[in-house]
Amino acid sequence: MPTQEKVLYLSFDDGPHPEATPFVLEQLAMFNAKASFFCIGKNIQLYPVIYDAILDANHTVGNHTQNHMNGWKNTTADYLMDIQKASAHIKSNLFRPPYGRIRFEQIKALRKRKDLPQNIVMWDVLSGDFDTSITGEKCAQNVIQHTGPGSIIVFHDSAKAMDRLRIALPKVLLHFTNLGYQFKAL
Repeated sequence: MPTQEKVLYLSFDDGPHPEATPFVLEQLAMFNAKASFFCIGKNIQLYPVIYDAILDANHTVGNHTQNHMNGWKNTTADYLMDIQKASAHIKSNLFRPPYGRIRFEQIKALRKRKDLPQNIVMWDVLSGDFDTSITGEKCAQNVIQHTGPGSIIVFHDSAKAMDRLRIALPKVLLHFTNLGYQFKAL
C-alpha cells in the first residue's frame, strides 16, 4: 500500500484454526493492532465461533477459497466455484489466492462475477512461517528486514505455522510498535 506513514498491514491466511487463531487474536489485542484474515470456507464451517471472534474484534476478513485451491492446478470454472462456495460464509470483497497462484484468465473471469470478491490482495512480505526448515527467530528477522511503510505482511494461522508464529508474531509486533508503527486492517 503506497504510503510514507508508519502503517503496516498484517494478514493471516488459512484459518480459522482452533489454536493458532486465538493466539493471533490475543497478540493483536495486546498491541491494539488490527489485521486481515483470509479464511478458508471449510475452516469457517469447522470453527464458526473462532471466525465470529475475528469479526467481533473488528478485524477484516477475506475469501481464501473453500478448500485452499491452487489456481494453477485447477480449471477456471472449478476455481470460481470454490471461491463461490467460500463466499457463502465470507461476506467480503477481498480475495487472496492460495499460494498466490491465480491465472490471468481466472482474474478476468472473477472480475466478471459481481457476486464474488473483486479486490485481489497479494503481499510484499512473506514471513515464511509455513517453512518447517526455519526457526521462529529467522521468520521474525525475515519480516523485520523486508518490511517498510505500507507493507502487507503474510503470516499463517495454521497448525503447520504455529511453532514459528508463536515466536515471530510477538517479536514483529513489539519491534514495529517500538518504532511507532500502527497495524491496520485492509
